[in-house]
Amino acid sequence: MMKYYVTRLFRSFLTLMIVITIVFLLMRMMPIEGYFGSGFDKLDAGQIEAKLKNLGLLDPLPVQLKNFYISLLKGDLGQSITYRPKVDNTKILGDKLITSLRFGVASLTLSLIVGLSLGILMARHKGKFWDKFGTCYVVGANAVPAVIYYLLIQVFFTDIFKLPLLFDKSVPKSWILPILCLSLVTTAYYAMWIRRYMVDELNKDYVRLARAKGLKSKEIMIRHVMRNAFVPMAQYLPASILYTVAGSIYVESLFSIPGTGGLLVTVIQRQDNTLVQALVLLYSSIGIVGLMLGDILMSAFDPRIKLSHEGGSR
Repeated sequence: MMKYYVTRLFRSFLTLMIVITIVFLLMRMMPIEGYFGSGFDKLDAGQIEAKLKNLGLLDPLPVQLKNFYISLLKGDLGQSITYRPKVDNTKILGDKLITSLRFGVASLTLSLIVGLSLGILMARHKGKFWDKFGTCYVVGANAVPAVIYYLLIQVFFTDIFKLPLLFDKSVPKSWILPILCLSLVTTAYYAMWIRRYMVDELNKDYVRLARAKGLKSKEIMIRHVMRNAFVPMAQYLPASILYTVAGSIYVESLFSIPGTGGLLVTVIQRQDNTLVQALVLLYSSIGIVGLMLGDILMSAFDPRIKLSHEGGSR
């Protein structure tokens, strides 16, 4: 098992390095205006060359990549160019990540409570009201484009329930709509998969044997079915947690939330190349770490699962 963990860690690190390198090269293909901000048209050729030299952009590409990796090892993600000129990107991301973290944890907690509860009801009452109701919700949440029901929630809920249209950290009620929007899709995801796995477990022989021995349905459900059904869910739980914590790009932009999601849209519009690079690095790291932790958590929940680099890795 330890050999697998070491191998998986190395592969994750290698994947991250590939992603970082691709992002670095793509940023170097962007127009040089993204390294100057406003007033680029007023600069002469000498000023442009001096700026590019100061940023190391006139060095050969391998040298630039080497310097970039050295800066990463030191924890230096560069400085913002247009968003907050000359402010370290690490400071900007740190401030924004705290806000996204709060929304992520709140929406994830709501998703787990509602989604798992709904999925269990759907499995226990297969073919009945709760199953049909849950199926309609799951299909609707996945079939309708998110932008549509985000806008509907923002427009109608603000009028019906008198909730703030935009986020204001000093107004507690302004947290409700963004958290609701962030949790809609993940709630449907948890409900759909826990229902599927529980139905599969309920049809297995060990459940029939337990019923034949006289065990109560509640005891079978809690001690056996739910435990076994949650094992495959555990594989994807860390990834969904980390993605949610990172924040939704559209939701944060829609409600003017000062998090990492809304920040990405802003810095792309302002052509802040160094900050775009730092944000892509952040999201890539979150995705890779989530996938790796999923395998580890799944094996921790079920000791029968033995992972190996020959055939157990994804």
